[in-house]
Amino acid sequence: MPQHSRVTRRLGLKTALAAAVAVPLSSTALSGPSASAEESRSANGHLEVMSFNLRFASTTEPNSWTVRRPVMRELLRREGLHLIGTQEGLYQQLRDIESDLGAHYDWIGTGRAGGSRDEFMAIFYDTRRLAPLEYDHFWLSDTPNVIGSNTWGGGSIRMVTWVRFRDLADGGREFYFLNTHLDNASQNARARAAALTVQRIAGLDPALPLLVTGDFNVAAHKNPVYDTMLSAGLVDTWDTAAERSPLYATFHGYKPLTPDGDRIDWILATPGVTTHRASINTFAANGQFPSDHLPVQASLTLG
Repeated sequence: MPQHSRVTRRLGLKTALAAAVAVPLSSTALSGPSASAEESRSANGHLEVMSFNLRFASTTEPNSWTVRRPVMRELLRREGLHLIGTQEGLYQQLRDIESDLGAHYDWIGTGRAGGSRDEFMAIFYDTRRLAPLEYDHFWLSDTPNVIGSNTWGGGSIRMVTWVRFRDLADGGREFYFLNTHLDNASQNARARAAALTVQRIAGLDPALPLLVTGDFNVAAHKNPVYDTMLSAGLVDTWDTAAERSPLYATFHGYKPLTPDGDRIDWILATPGVTTHRASINTFAANGQFPSDHLPVQASLTLG
């Protein structure tokens, strides 16, 4: 069930409230801080959204987290983002990003194996612009309320984290934000995950705008998973954008970028959302990329 209780700052695990409920690791109260439209980082009022597979923190050179972190910090700070749906982040890595983003950012998430274990589908947000009202997680399996469940033959545990936000700069408008990472090994697991996600979306308030970010591990327009996600009544912000950056494959594996390549990282939205600009961010510093994926971004108006 959705979580409404206070989430406090912590360094370690918080005991699960119940066997079927995942407890997020975050550092904010769900009521959120007070803010006003004047405090918004975006002068034009657009909601700046990113989906970013962070590449989990490792010590393997030449792309260790120690090397990548300063580049990640510079990228995230320069973009003035309000929402970041992240994939693959490990707990301490997410704490590093929280510190690097600064005092006005917070995050919600839980490890896919429960608590602080394994990778997170963490959602970072600018507290001056957004206040979380409720959140929940579900696992991409036959038992979606069982923490860490994986029943479709996928190579890894997979899950969705979602939050209902209030936009403090848009008259208090509420919207949903879902973030996920589909399996890299099994098309069956991806297909069933997409179907379950669509089913869960159908159970949310249809009157509210909805955004979905994720690494879907299949190319847009080239796989039934993409069609399934759009069958939920969603649109691809890359396709609906009034303006777009050059297209590159969003996974590069620290190799030369591929122009006009496959987008496996997407930002989807309900049709009433206006996409002013969609972009694939190629930022690097001295040849060092912050991740083996390129982040995708969208500048949006919710309605």
